[in-house]
Amino acid sequence: MEIEWLTPREVAALLRVHMGTLANWRYQGTGPKFTKLSDAPNSRVRYKKAHVDEYMQGMRRGAAA
Repeated sequence: MEIEWLTPREVAALLRVHMGTLANWRYQGTGPKFTKLSDAPNSRVRYKKAHVDEYMQGMRRGAAA
């Protein structure tokens, strides 16, 4: 099974939030799990699709959740 990686832009579109919101969530340690591609301060960030899906499932509200 191949891992599907998403860019912050793609995740922001899926979650319907601004990319700045994702950046704030990363800084605060909230939001979906993410991976930095190196140790550099300005390293690119990627999200595993499965982690984004898990985050979305956890955010569900109501009786069906």
